[in-house]
Amino acid sequence: MTTSIGKLSKSFFLKLLVGIIILPFVFWGMGDVFRGGNQNVVATVDSNKISTQEFVNYINRLNLNEQQRKNLSKTDLVEQILSDYIGKKVMSLEIEKLGIVVNDNALRDIIKNDKSFFKDNKFSRTEYEKFLIKSGITAPQFESNVIEQEKRKQFLSSLAGGIVIPEILIEKEFRKENQTKTVQYIDLEKYHSKNKPSQESIKELYEKNKEVFFTEVKSIRYAEIKPEFISGGTEYNENFFKQLDMIENKVLDGQSFEETVKANNLKTLEFSKINRKKENEAKSKINLPDNLFKKIYNLKAPLSPEIINIESKYYLAEVIEEEKKNRPISDPEVLEALNAQLNFKKKIENNTSLAKDISLGAFDGDNFKKFADKNGLLVKDYKISNLKQNDVFDEGLIKRIFLTKDGNINLITNSTFTKSFLLSTKKTEYKKLDKKSNEFEKYEAKARLNLINKIYQSYDENANQKYKVEINQRTIDRVKNSFQ
Repeated sequence: MTTSIGKLSKSFFLKLLVGIIILPFVFWGMGDVFRGGNQNVVATVDSNKISTQEFVNYINRLNLNEQQRKNLSKTDLVEQILSDYIGKKVMSLEIEKLGIVVNDNALRDIIKNDKSFFKDNKFSRTEYEKFLIKSGITAPQFESNVIEQEKRKQFLSSLAGGIVIPEILIEKEFRKENQTKTVQYIDLEKYHSKNKPSQESIKELYEKNKEVFFTEVKSIRYAEIKPEFISGGTEYNENFFKQLDMIENKVLDGQSFEETVKANNLKTLEFSKINRKKENEAKSKINLPDNLFKKIYNLKAPLSPEIINIESKYYLAEVIEEEKKNRPISDPEVLEALNAQLNFKKKIENNTSLAKDISLGAFDGDNFKKFADKNGLLVKDYKISNLKQNDVFDEGLIKRIFLTKDGNINLITNSTFTKSFLLSTKKTEYKKLDKKSNEFEKYEAKARLNLINKIYQSYDENANQKYKVEINQRTIDRVKNSFQ
């Protein structure tokens, strides 16, 4: 079955346009939409086929962690990744139709003007090569990515060019952040904390999630790769990086840690059974810099050496073995995690109930104060005059408060649900915007971005009608099973 891309996506094209680096849509309950087709093709976008090999290569480039790879056959992550890939294909087709190209001269100028590769205020080929080695990519791969990013940038500019922003929209953006608002609020922390989790609920949650609570110890080793060992000098020069590149290629081709150390006369340091806190079995901390330790400890698979870079120094590192042991419910950290999860769940339930009461008008009139008195809480008066006034509310909450209308009752929480407030907005006074100030330019840019997003959304709706996508579910299932 062939279907419109608009039916498959949740506006994935728009999300690519505004640069959200997340998986842009999820295939929910599509069932019979995915069927049939060539067994070596996972999907087609119009007449453009996405082969199994092409898609698997894309998955491998995502550097999924071990747990994600294990779960590929059990979850819809493969479908999500495919949706992201289809989104990139659609944008590429649109760029191609507009005739946007980046030639070699333009590519060279982009790279040579990137200050990441500067040394002594000018482009350094050595710095560029060091970046490639540190990032673990080849020059053609990096340059191809630069070209794609530049094409997308030009594509977005072609849609947004020539827009004149009405002053009323600039004023609206300014008012969102520049006002004085008088409010009354009730801090709900005491309200949420009055019901402590029961022992039964703690035990039940532990039994359901026992496999999550474990102690992990690893035995690790590493050797610093110095110029005097591999290039016969003391400088990190071009010759050093050529030799380092050769060593890395051999490691990628399967050369073992021992073979690499022996071939290059490296000096090895080894630590046995270390936990994430850098503690050994005797609970003594090992003498190893935190950033180096974390890089080594987080290597994915035992007996798979890698070249790592820390602060312009290079190391051959490997996890020798790893061991996991279940942690008992009596472990203080386990108990802390269980209580935190149950408290979080209770906060969600309480806030949901309060939000429902607000929508039904239960806090109108004197009920705001009655709720506080009934639960032993305080109603406090407060005046907010700027976004940085963070003694009670953080900046994110103040932005939300500034959007509330006078006379409204609202429930506001921060992004982590660690703070919750009932809020009654009393009075709002707006500040004046000076059209000749830098502030005017700042809010003109914000207004432009909002307007452009709306234009992108309209463009997205049209693009969704252009392309037809066919998904081969059998091939997707085969791809999933290959990761078991």
